[in-house]
Amino acid sequence: MIRPRRNRRTPAIRSMVRETSLQASDFILPMFLHEDGEDTPIASMPGVTRWSLDSLVREAGEAHALGIPAVVLFPKIEEALKSPLAEECHHENGLIPRAIRALKAAHPTLCVITDIALDPYNSDGHDGVVQRSERGELIILNDETVAILCEQALCHAKAGADIVSPSDMMDGRVAAIREALDDGGFQDVSILSYTAKYASAYYGPFRGALDSAPKDGDKKTYQMDPANFREAVRETRLDEAEGADMLMVKPAGPYLDIIARVRETTTLPVAAYQVSGEYLMLKSAAAAGWLDERAVVLESLTGIKRAGADMILTYFAKQAAGWLAGK
Repeated sequence: MIRPRRNRRTPAIRSMVRETSLQASDFILPMFLHEDGEDTPIASMPGVTRWSLDSLVREAGEAHALGIPAVVLFPKIEEALKSPLAEECHHENGLIPRAIRALKAAHPTLCVITDIALDPYNSDGHDGVVQRSERGELIILNDETVAILCEQALCHAKAGADIVSPSDMMDGRVAAIREALDDGGFQDVSILSYTAKYASAYYGPFRGALDSAPKDGDKKTYQMDPANFREAVRETRLDEAEGADMLMVKPAGPYLDIIARVRETTTLPVAAYQVSGEYLMLKSAAAAGWLDERAVVLESLTGIKRAGADMILTYFAKQAAGWLAGK
């Protein structure tokens, strides 16, 4: 008789036939930082901290020692520095360039990824430059935004970023950033594009962490409709043609079908972002005693990788790396 259960009989057999394995090198740790000298716990994301620069360097080093190869940086910018054209995003001595230099000096083998978007710096809270139509409608200017994103990417590359990661969802920004980097002598700086970034309700805790929610309107004219599937294929093909080195799907857990489709569509590496709302749900359920945190986190991350992600951005990165190492 054919009995598939024979391949599940013992831990040794299960490990030999396991189709998907999870390891610390799969993870990218998102890190929040601010100008304050004090570290601030983020109320909406238990266990996550907005770091001072010194603490950021220490925490990133601890993550790297666990086998996590990369961090991605998200700044909380002081309100006085925000403006409609987000000029602070490409200030050579701004918070992110200083953080890049500090991280690369302390941890030369750590891969430093930076977010390329205007919302932390934009006084309107949008990923692009805002204009009002004659009828008072909110318009996000695409090409004007892309020009600023190119300046931001160049600024980060000059500071030593290994990878820039445009998360804005403006049309044509990958090609423009690639051209700007190449013309600036940064041919080796990679682009990890947010290719399929959905207008998701799961981002709420993150926006609270950065105080970057839109002051007016929403992001549905540039982030993707959660109901759409084929559109992700179109965005994948466009970003690949424009010169992206890696592609990202965001969020991860509710969009496993999108991760799988993007994986089938491209030969490029695929990343997936387990976002703040996903993190908060698991943390809250575990804190209430309803779920086994270790088991459910590792299962969720395995599911994301099984769907086709080569890299996973997750706030659980340090915890999961420790668990996988038996700590």
